[in-house]
Amino acid sequence: MNPITRRIVVAINPAASFGRSRQVGSAVVAALSNDGCLVTALSEPNAELLRLAVRSALTEPVDALVVVGGDGMVSLAVNELGDTGIPLGIVPTGTGNDTARGLGIPLEDPAAAIQVLRDALDAPPRILDVGLVHHGITETRFLGIVSAGFDALVNDRANLWRRPRGRSRYTLALLRELVALTPRRYELTVDGAAVTVDAVLLSVANNVSLGGGMKIVPHARMDDGFLDLFTVAPLGRLRLLRFFPRVFSGTHTGLDVVSFRTLRRVRIDAPGIVAYADGERIGSLPIEVEVLPDSLRVLAPPLI
Repeated sequence: MNPITRRIVVAINPAASFGRSRQVGSAVVAALSNDGCLVTALSEPNAELLRLAVRSALTEPVDALVVVGGDGMVSLAVNELGDTGIPLGIVPTGTGNDTARGLGIPLEDPAAAIQVLRDALDAPPRILDVGLVHHGITETRFLGIVSAGFDALVNDRANLWRRPRGRSRYTLALLRELVALTPRRYELTVDGAAVTVDAVLLSVANNVSLGGGMKIVPHARMDDGFLDLFTVAPLGRLRLLRFFPRVFSGTHTGLDVVSFRTLRRVRIDAPGIVAYADGERIGSLPIEVEVLPDSLRVLAPPLI
């Protein structure tokens, strides 16, 4: 690494992956400190306190914000960074880690992820698009995917349960919601054009995957200046269950019930649906989603 002294804020989620990766934050701080960086380490007992701590730390001159955690931590960072131009580094320790997956950052190998971060500090940052969700008077930024269909209902139900922990909670919530599966009629405005769509799944993607590797839009790019609308037409419960394994492999794209559309802005409305952005609850539809091109600098491996 260069001998230039860098000021790095490291925000650590000690509860990521239910506390199983608690020691990774200390390893990140130690590695950056050994490289001569001036490190401010932040760790709080809950997300809101950590958000406030990050916000306060960013009022001082900072060369990078590094988050140690999952997609929830990435969401926190993206929203706190806003238009500051401060680069974001990610050391994934969550259960999903879809943002890190999409950026090519090593998963389940903290030492490798830390080395990628150290190398990236000496290279030009990657410039990514960011999505922006308008919901009432609130605005929420996201790097990954907005869910506004069956998957959002599953997410909403899973968040109501404390047990079981890990991905099995999502699987059980999926089975529970499957019993009450009802297609929704969506009223959309896509880049100014009104469209009506009947669907069981509807998402707006900037990244490839959600839910720990479900490749709903395998061709999505985080630097092309566009978002991708993904919809799945009404289908029965049994076919939907058969559909999900194909999403993990990304082999669903040619199915007759699946459609994609590239866009810059979309308004989404449907009854009884709550939207999520990168796994964080936004609220009941309607929402508007737009792309903010070239809005975030990220410390990640270069595109191959």
